[in-house]
Amino acid sequence: MRKNNYLEKIYRWLVYALPVVLFFSYHPVISLGASESMNFELSLPLLWLVGFDLVAAVILIKKKQSWRDLVRGYRWWAWLGFLTLSVLWSSNSLRGILTAGILWLLCFAVVALFRLKDEMVLDQFRTKFWRVFFGATLLVCGWCFIQCFLDLVLVPREYSLMCAGCTYQNFGFPRPSGFAIEPQFMGNLLLAPTIVAVWFYFKTQNRYHLEWKRSRGDNFYNLFCAFVFATTLFLTFSRGAIYAFVVGMMFMTGFFGGRERKKATIRVLKIWGVIITAFLMALNLQGIMAALSPTNDTYFGGVAKALNHLSLGVIDIRGENQGLGSGEDSESEDALESEITGEIEGNDQKAPVENPVENSATFDGYVEESTDTRIKLNEKALRVWAKDWKTILFGVGLGGAGQALYVNGLIDSPKEIVQNQYVSLLLETGVVGVLLLILLLVSVIKMVIKKSNAIVMLTIGLAYGVSLLFFAGLPNALQIYLLPVVIMLLA
Repeated sequence: MRKNNYLEKIYRWLVYALPVVLFFSYHPVISLGASESMNFELSLPLLWLVGFDLVAAVILIKKKQSWRDLVRGYRWWAWLGFLTLSVLWSSNSLRGILTAGILWLLCFAVVALFRLKDEMVLDQFRTKFWRVFFGATLLVCGWCFIQCFLDLVLVPREYSLMCAGCTYQNFGFPRPSGFAIEPQFMGNLLLAPTIVAVWFYFKTQNRYHLEWKRSRGDNFYNLFCAFVFATTLFLTFSRGAIYAFVVGMMFMTGFFGGRERKKATIRVLKIWGVIITAFLMALNLQGIMAALSPTNDTYFGGVAKALNHLSLGVIDIRGENQGLGSGEDSESEDALESEITGEIEGNDQKAPVENPVENSATFDGYVEESTDTRIKLNEKALRVWAKDWKTILFGVGLGGAGQALYVNGLIDSPKEIVQNQYVSLLLETGVVGVLLLILLLVSVIKMVIKKSNAIVMLTIGLAYGVSLLFFAGLPNALQIYLLPVVIMLLA
C-alpha cells in the first residue's frame, strides 16, 4: 500500500479507534423507533462497522483483490449462508433480516482485516494500537469509578448513565455499567483487555510489547493494568463476566504453569495474587459504598451481600439481622437485576421495585430469581425447539426466538430473548445451524493453534464462550466478534 493514500490512513485510524468505540455500545445511542417485537437503535460500534466495511471495500477494489480469495473457507460461508436463508421461515423476519445484515457486516470486516493485515504488521502501528487499547480501557475504568460516586451522591441516572438496575437501591451499592447498556456488557468488554495484560506479563520478551519502559517497568505496567481492569470487572458485579474471567485465567495460568513449571510458577502466583487482591479491593469498595449509600446498609452487610450473590447463595455470612430487603416480599422478587429484566437488544428495562422497609435496599443477597429466570427461559426455548422435527432440524428462523416463545404463550412480550446464546441459536437455526457452527469453530481453532499467540487467543475465546452462557445478541457485544481478530493479528 502507498503510505500517502488517504483511504489507507482512514483505515489505520479506524483500526486504532476500534477498542475505543466498542466501549460506547449504548451511550450515545440513536433511537429510530420501535415495533412490537424490537427496538430500532444505532450505536457507535454499529456505525464504526459500516464505515470500516465501506473503506475496506474501496481499498480492496483498488488493490484488485480477487473476490474468489475473499470467499475462501466454505465452512464460514456455509454457516452464514444457512443463517441468512433461515430468515425465509423466521417467525420475526424483520429482526432476522437486520441480524443477518449485522452478521454479513461482521464477516466482511473479519475478511478485510485478514486481507489487509500487511498494513498492521509495522512495529509503530502495533505499539500505537496497544497504547490506545490499554489507555482507553484505563479511562473507561476511571469513568466506572466516577459513575459509582455519582450514584452515591444521588446524581440522576440521565447524567450518571446508570441503568435502571445498577443503582445503589438494588444491593445497597452501585454497579457500574460504563457506557454499555448493562453491567454484564461492561464486564464483558473488560475480558479481553485484562487477559491481554496478563498475557503480556507472561510474555515480557514480546517485541511488540508496550514500550514506555523496559523489562521491569513493563512488568509493573502490565500488572497495574491487570489489577485495575480486574477490579473494575469485579465491581460490575456481573456473574457471567466474572465467571468467564476466572475460567479464562485458570486456563492461561494452567498452561504456563504446566509447560514452564520452574520459570512460570512465581509468575502464576503473582498473577493470582493480583486477581485475588483485585477481588478483595472490589469487595471492600462494595462494602464502603453500601455504608455510604442512603440505604441502611453497613460495610459488613454490603460485603456479605456481594459474597452471597456471587456464590449463588453458598457463602452466607449475613447474620440474623439481614433479610429485610431480600426479596422475601413477592413483589421485590420481580425486581431482578438489570441483566435479567432488561431486553438485551432493546433496553426495555424495569425500574427496581421500592422495598417496603424504609431505607432498605431491594435485595440483601443472592437473587435466586435471577438464576431461575435464565433456567426457565432456556427450558421454554428447548420446549419450543423440540415441538416438531422441522424445528428440531432447522429452527424457527434467525431472529425468531422471542416471537416463537411469545406465540406459544411462554413469555409476556416478543421483545424478550433467551439469555443463552447457544440455546437461542439452537432454537433459531436448529441442529443444522449448530452443526455448521461447530465445523466453523473447529476450523478456526485449527488455525489459531498454529499461531505463536495461540494461548492468548484460546483464553479470550474460552472466556467469551463462557460469557455467552449468560446472554445473547449482537449489537451490544460486537467486541466478541471483532477484537479477537485484531488481537490475533497484532499480539
